[in-house]
Amino acid sequence: MRRRAHTRRTLAAVALTAFVLGLCAPPALAYRPFDGTDAAVADVNETEIELQPFGYQKTGSQSTAVAPFVVYNYGFADRWEMVLQTAMLSPITGGGQPSVAATGAFLKYVIIPGSLQDKSGSGISVATEFGPLLPGINADSGVGFSWAGIVSQRWDWGTAHFNVETNLTRDHQAEAFVGVILEGPRDWKVRPVLETFYDKVWTETESRSVLVGAIWQVDKDLALDAAYRYATVNGHAVNEIRAGLTFAFKEEGDKAPTKPGVTFSNWGLSR
Repeated sequence: MRRRAHTRRTLAAVALTAFVLGLCAPPALAYRPFDGTDAAVADVNETEIELQPFGYQKTGSQSTAVAPFVVYNYGFADRWEMVLQTAMLSPITGGGQPSVAATGAFLKYVIIPGSLQDKSGSGISVATEFGPLLPGINADSGVGFSWAGIVSQRWDWGTAHFNVETNLTRDHQAEAFVGVILEGPRDWKVRPVLETFYDKVWTETESRSVLVGAIWQVDKDLALDAAYRYATVNGHAVNEIRAGLTFAFKEEGDKAPTKPGVTFSNWGLSR
């Protein structure tokens, strides 16, 4: 009986861990330190890595380390980017096994180049991102699909990104996500950032979230970020701390300058 009880507790902890990650990051979007993204992609032959080596989330009595969280972006053609992402969750309290979740493979395309692509410094940038949500390990085992539309605009005083996403979750439920990101002036070495979003998985969860933080542009190829996020999920509080970095580089032999943040906010925008 003790073995059966332990098995039930382990399965419950694994399920809760996978659920917590679902609250932490909508599956198709990711631009550090946000849950949403921007209407920009990596330049051709450019690689951009978004890495979260430290992340902590507390939901009720359950505490979880969300690290590492990795997003790999590669510009393989003009206006096109490949995005691969995954994350490891390790329960701190509540028991259970570590899991690998939030795994997906996506394509992102800039439909309308605009201010994020430095087109005369004005006009909206419009992009779309789509692809499958892949099974995890000790987490959701199914396959889903995600599609997102992104509109971004940059001004002298700051930048705004508007995200609309619809998903078929891994357990085949309908999901909708609407979010807004605001960033301070891109010329500031350290710029304040804010994100708010609403997310609903029909028959399962309803989430409201606010994130505040900052991005430090160390140099043209490296940025550090830190943020605090507070959310309510079905009326229950979620507190989260995120800290990470984004760096970009070109393929060897490619002499064109990197444009980090063309997935990371043009070093002022992006995933």
